[in-house]
Amino acid sequence: MAEEDIDQGKRNFLKAMAVIAAGAAVAGVVKGVVQNLITPSSGITSYPTLQLVNATTGLPLHTSDIEVNSASAYLFNYPLSDDPNFLIRLGDSSGKDVVVPPSTVTVPADGSKFQSPGGVGPYSSVISFSAICQHLGCVAPIIHYYPPGNEIPGHPNLSKSSLVQYGFIHCNCHGSTYDPYHGAAVLTGPTVRPLPNLVLSYDAATDTYYARNMVGPVIYGKPTDLSGGTPFAAGTKVTAVSKVAVS
Repeated sequence: MAEEDIDQGKRNFLKAMAVIAAGAAVAGVVKGVVQNLITPSSGITSYPTLQLVNATTGLPLHTSDIEVNSASAYLFNYPLSDDPNFLIRLGDSSGKDVVVPPSTVTVPADGSKFQSPGGVGPYSSVISFSAICQHLGCVAPIIHYYPPGNEIPGHPNLSKSSLVQYGFIHCNCHGSTYDPYHGAAVLTGPTVRPLPNLVLSYDAATDTYYARNMVGPVIYGKPTDLSGGTPFAAGTKVTAVSKVAVS
């Protein structure tokens, strides 16, 4: 009887070890998957000041390089080298520059507010926002700016309101819509957060633009705006603006 008890004890012990080993193997796989899903926490300690340059010529970007109400997307990376952003020169239905004033933007997710910087440039019409949708992270050109005269898919009544007289930013993944004239505030869900705003500066003497900071919600999928991605190479002073076709 004693031997049977010992044998049974051994069998139970071996079963327990097998379960532990299997669990450890699964845990290792899960850990690897999670590490691949979570963006690495590399980054920088402060926002850099980067001059915007033309991706085609490598020369400083001037106002004339940015088309008013462009149907194409002007994109550049900031504050890290893999953080895409829109550059928009906002206009009215006649294609004339619109002064974009600073505005207070509400974050529906928690009721908090932030101050959108408004437009810069000779007409105070140049603005910039993250090009990553705050709903589930779809990126441009799936999300992009629609000039005045377009209708928000699924929202015909809203499309006729004054809220979209200067166009809108719409994500074709799940339908989130943002108001570029009011700091990329939420117009339609499912997003509950506005797009992060870039703080630009403009040098009137040289007609050049600089990215200096960000305000608003954290860039989607990142722990902070300054981490969770790949920094620019040390000493980088510029970021290139590309013109990308959208459908």
